[in-house]
Amino acid sequence: MSVQERNLPFRGAEAASDPIVKYRGIRKSYGNLEVLKGIDLDLYPGEKVAVIGPSGSGKTTLARILMTLEHPTEGTIEVDGEHLWHRQVRGRLIRADEKHLHRVRSSIGMVFQHFHLFPHMTILRNVTEAPVHVLKMPKEQAVAEALGLLDKVGLKDKADAYPARLSGGQKQRAAIARALIMKPKVMLFDEVTSALDPELVGEVLKVIKEIAEDGSMTMLLITHEMDFAREVADRVIFTDGGLIVEEGPPADIFERPQSERLQSFLSRFRSR
Repeated sequence: MSVQERNLPFRGAEAASDPIVKYRGIRKSYGNLEVLKGIDLDLYPGEKVAVIGPSGSGKTTLARILMTLEHPTEGTIEVDGEHLWHRQVRGRLIRADEKHLHRVRSSIGMVFQHFHLFPHMTILRNVTEAPVHVLKMPKEQAVAEALGLLDKVGLKDKADAYPARLSGGQKQRAAIARALIMKPKVMLFDEVTSALDPELVGEVLKVIKEIAEDGSMTMLLITHEMDFAREVADRVIFTDGGLIVEEGPPADIFERPQSERLQSFLSRFRSR
């Protein structure tokens, strides 16, 4: 059954009672092209949710709207009980200003496909820049925490290197450390291996898997790595044509797909 057909979204077995993120009626259009067609989706504290689907199905747009990189055409999003794109004034929702957006999105972290590291900064400074200037963290504390995270992702020995000296996999691991140091409640991973050479994919997925196993951070993983989604996610969502077509535990999605669209999508991977 499609999540769009249910009165309540699917909840993973370990989900808490109140969602930390609520999408309600989210639509997104670019001119006449509607890429999201009324999405309702809840993410629960500590839940790892993988989003799979064909190119152009709306996967990345879901994450970019939550990160405030794209504005929804319609609908609302709440993060930890507070509206993201709106403010409530005298019982009415009005469009949020940049100050409100900045405050609410501060609890969200994102790792992108293409790293977005500052080329003129060392890896250590790339990781410490935001906590020092945005969180006003003391520099000594930021350096200590950054070195701990770089050690966690296997890059402590590259702290003084510049991005140009790192492989794609190392750059992506540095980007993960940079996102983690901001201590987000929700972490978004947008096709983080799609720009990597095949031999580097495993090292990045291993780090993400360790983070997933580590703690209570909510994670939304946009991915085309089916085995990874099966291993890491509590819940898998299949999107197509701007809709959530099917969702559920990994075993149900990958072993007992209900819709013809999901069956067809998975058959492409099984035939490889």
